[in-house]
Amino acid sequence: MANILIVYYSRKGENYWNGGLKTISKGNTERVAEFIQNAVGGDLFEVDTVKPYSESYMTCIEEAKQELRAKARPEIKAYPENFEDYDTIFVGYPNWWGTMPMCMFTLLEKYDLSGKTIIPFCTNEGSGMGSSERDLKNICKGAEVKAGLSVHGAEAENSERKVADWAKRSVR
Repeated sequence: MANILIVYYSRKGENYWNGGLKTISKGNTERVAEFIQNAVGGDLFEVDTVKPYSESYMTCIEEAKQELRAKARPEIKAYPENFEDYDTIFVGYPNWWGTMPMCMFTLLEKYDLSGKTIIPFCTNEGSGMGSSERDLKNICKGAEVKAGLSVHGAEAENSERKVADWAKRSVR
């Protein structure tokens, strides 16, 4: 099996949840990333921004909207070690304003991804993958970007079977 990295950004704390706000101890995207690791192995790497987003969900999404409009590339705290050694990279994120959080652009634009397989997954409350797959194809020149998996955030903790089946099919 290919050398697998599961890189993701996830939001803990106050989140949008089935039409309201709910505080969660583990982010939805992190749960899905762990399910992928359980299914196909690989190394996990959580992306974290130098400047944290607001603890208030409503303020956070406004910050995210401003970053998107500005095409910002927020600084991240660390990068995965030996990134170039991975053949297959699962890329996970919440869908914010129709695409990935801008910190994922920061991460991916740092590397030459030619020859790699990129497999996106996102959590959301109904917006699906948005334009993130197209955005990944634009960023990941020379890589094969496979069809992504969209997981409804409020159902993330109960999605292990769905995620595992998809992940196993994606690395064949």
